[in-house]
Amino acid sequence: RAGRATARETYREDIRFTFSGETFTYKSSDLSEILKRFILHTEIGMDRAMKVGSAGQGDDGTSGVAPSYFSYDVTSYTETGENDPSGHPYVTALGFTVGVFPLFLEGPVRMMKTISPDAFSSQMDVYSNVKSSGLYDSEQNAYTVSASLVGQSIDMGRMMAFSPGWLENQSIWTHMSYKFYLQLLRGKLYEVFFGELTGGGMLPFQDPMVYGRSLMECSSFVASSAFPDSDQHGRGFLARLSGSTAEFLSMWTLMFIGPHPFRVDPTSHELKMSLTPALPSWVFDEEGEAKFKLFGEIEVTYHNEEGKDLMGVQPKRYEVNYKWHDGADVVESGHLPEYIAEQVRRLDVESIDAWF
Repeated sequence: RAGRATARETYREDIRFTFSGETFTYKSSDLSEILKRFILHTEIGMDRAMKVGSAGQGDDGTSGVAPSYFSYDVTSYTETGENDPSGHPYVTALGFTVGVFPLFLEGPVRMMKTISPDAFSSQMDVYSNVKSSGLYDSEQNAYTVSASLVGQSIDMGRMMAFSPGWLENQSIWTHMSYKFYLQLLRGKLYEVFFGELTGGGMLPFQDPMVYGRSLMECSSFVASSAFPDSDQHGRGFLARLSGSTAEFLSMWTLMFIGPHPFRVDPTSHELKMSLTPALPSWVFDEEGEAKFKLFGEIEVTYHNEEGKDLMGVQPKRYEVNYKWHDGADVVESGHLPEYIAEQVRRLDVESIDAWF
């Protein structure tokens, strides 16, 4: 462990201002082995973090939620004989103890990124543990950036200067909560995701009179039920184009287009295109249609004649119309072949109709 830490710190010092410009060539097989060791080392660290756990008000470390932060106190050291400009001695640390903190939503969000989208039970375990933890605000059916920080040291930083439920201290940090919702969708927890969406976790389904501003306007944070003044609970503060806007666009893309619209067939090595939406039945109009613009230009119409939920499914049939010539291509398949996929990428397509 000491060797890895030393190598990492040496590397950071070497590239502090610039790179050398020297390049190296690796065989893909060698690079694959290196990356495997990186992944193994990261997984070992994640397992160790889960064993260390968290601690805070109402948190005995058994929540099953991934911790986000740790502190390290030096227990033994030797002086190097050198001093900093203020006269304080430099030391070489010989031992540490690990300190634990309350839960932060960042931890489980990062954890979910390491779990395969097809591992439904593992994804569901993370979600269930978070909802059962101090990160869940049951009054507002939303998730706070941190659990209670009561009793924590001011050494944690500026978050300790705020009242509970405000800014970094246990508020509903819009960007962070949207990251969590995005991971629910990426993890194919469709029923859970849309339940959180319509339950008031996201702006379109909140009460504007409580939120205190247009639901088209993101806020930096929403005062949680931990805030002492109950009149402010659910109210958004510091309106801005925050990272939540980017997370919402990522959710929109997954809902209407899917995670991988283009792929190369491993057998034929041809480019294929497939739309794989995740849309509940209530998104469709009376005719069973839902429309959107692909790449800002191509009108796509989904036809859901049976009025069912379309959760990660491909169409049965496509009809493709072009900009530069008459006639349409009808494809009785869940994917479009290379010659059409290339024209979609060149924006030579006028519209796409897809039937499920």
